Amino acid sequence: MIHRLIADNTNPGSLASRLRRQRFRLLLELTADFARPVRVLDVGGRPKYWEMMAAGTDLAGRLEITLLNPEPHPVGGVAAAALVGDGRAMPQFADGQFDLVFSNSTIEHVGSLADQQRMAAEVQRVGRRYYVQTPNRYFPIEPHFVFPFFQFLPLAGRTWLLQRFRLGWYGPIPDREAAWNEVSGVRLLSRAELAALFPGGQIYTECFLGLAKSFVVYGGRAGAGPK
Repeated sequence: MIHRLIADNTNPGSLASRLRRQRFRLLLELTADFARPVRVLDVGGRPKYWEMMAAGTDLAGRLEITLLNPEPHPVGGVAAAALVGDGRAMPQFADGQFDLVFSNSTIEHVGSLADQQRMAAEVQRVGRRYYVQTPNRYFPIEPHFVFPFFQFLPLAGRTWLLQRFRLGWYGPIPDREAAWNEVSGVRLLSRAELAALFPGGQIYTECFLGLAKSFVVYGGRAGAGPK
């Protein structure tokens, strides 16, 4: 199916996987001047991501990765630990406890703008540097439901579609409340909103066919990272 060729992160040949590998070079630059092992907190990440990125590299000896998710995940590959927690509130971690806080396609799933502000503040508090990737709200194809301009439809219309059709990785979900919860659980960010969440951060724009597909905001108290 077309969404597997475009958006399947488990397929090394998909567009999403190729773009991830390009972005990963930026992460390696951000951590190049830290002593090994570099302490990385991955908010919302999975072991599979790091296993794919580590292939053919010395990543296992370079990074010490802690995963943080609302639900438990087994430790795997180069991940050193997997913890249960909420990226919007991380009182278990001290200020600057990690060299880098990393988050890939997670901040758009945490709730309202206020929830996103809470996560952004915590990311900047517990990490000396940060790297946060999120899809562009204004890219024509919504990346989760893989449907043109889906994010701009009324919530009721998005719910109706998901009740009746398979959209990307979701559905069909006949139950209206369940479908409503799925579509309302994604709040994509614009470039301006992302910049406001991370004042002083630099934004790398990832383009496809000349259009901004996603953004990475990076920076931190230990330096703004590579130019």
